[in-house]
Amino acid sequence: MMLKKLGGTPLALAAGLLLSANVMAATFKMAVGDGEGSAQQVFGQKFADLLAEKTNKKHKAKLFVNGQLGSEQDTVNDASIGTLDFSVLASNNLAPFSPTLGILSLPYIFEDLDQAAKTVQGPIGDELTQNTIRDAGVRILGWTFSGFRVLSNSKKPVTQLADLDGMVVRVPKNEIMIDTYKSWGINPTPMAWNETFTALQQQVVDGQDTPYTTIYAMKFGEVQKYITDIHYLFLLEPLIVSEAVFQDQNKKTQAAMLEAGKEATAFSLQWLQEKEAVIKEELVSKYDMELLTLSDEAEWAKAAQSKVWPKYYKSVGGKEKINALLKSLGRDEI
Repeated sequence: MMLKKLGGTPLALAAGLLLSANVMAATFKMAVGDGEGSAQQVFGQKFADLLAEKTNKKHKAKLFVNGQLGSEQDTVNDASIGTLDFSVLASNNLAPFSPTLGILSLPYIFEDLDQAAKTVQGPIGDELTQNTIRDAGVRILGWTFSGFRVLSNSKKPVTQLADLDGMVVRVPKNEIMIDTYKSWGINPTPMAWNETFTALQQQVVDGQDTPYTTIYAMKFGEVQKYITDIHYLFLLEPLIVSEAVFQDQNKKTQAAMLEAGKEATAFSLQWLQEKEAVIKEELVSKYDMELLTLSDEAEWAKAAQSKVWPKYYKSVGGKEKINALLKSLGRDEI
């Protein structure tokens, strides 16, 4: 009787409800691994603001920082099955689900910020996005530029390769990064990101590597003394959306997500260029950290590239994929 009073058949009503659900306002959940003030959080908030603007506030995104929704790799699983909408995470934590992303973690694959930005904003980045949809059921909407991962520790100054001897270093659960440290003569300790601060505080591990922006946002200066400026891995942190969630949106909302991701990427690039030097000064003035440089980084690069790259040619798509990347950057092929 109720259906007749509404003036439609059950089938028509169901179709109408389905249509309205597809355009209904939504507040999406976004997982963010790092804390407030990090490059991840700044990027995520910019995307959320842009998405609201482009959809006339019909669609919003709420950020859950500091790994509140689980480890970064857990969020990939959740997004893949459609129980989480968005996640901002390190590319090395997405790579186990879509191995060709490992090309971004090869040691010394990028020499500077410009090379990293050109790669992910061009055809190679587009291909990695398509691979990730195919492999993991998530879509990359944009990229956070967090900076080179630098080595922090509480034990001693590190200015040359030999100084790593006897040091216990936390690394993500990523085979390329584990093998990179092995190429330098030590066995690192794989550990989830949300366990890292406590492990540093309790001196279960001596050090870790993340960008300056992350060290500051996560307050690692409270438990670390030394930072060594190394350039083995430029940290690129994609924003992913569940492909199931993306496909459930109408065309206008999909376009808004894509546009917001692209604009937030450009914003992240500018933010890093403006903020990194300031953050380095803050680490010294606020925490009295010591910033160090390497006297022999060519040795670090030679050891890592010769021992690690060949092991991962196949998984990243073949040696020709690496050469295509190098060629696009005007560098010598291998």
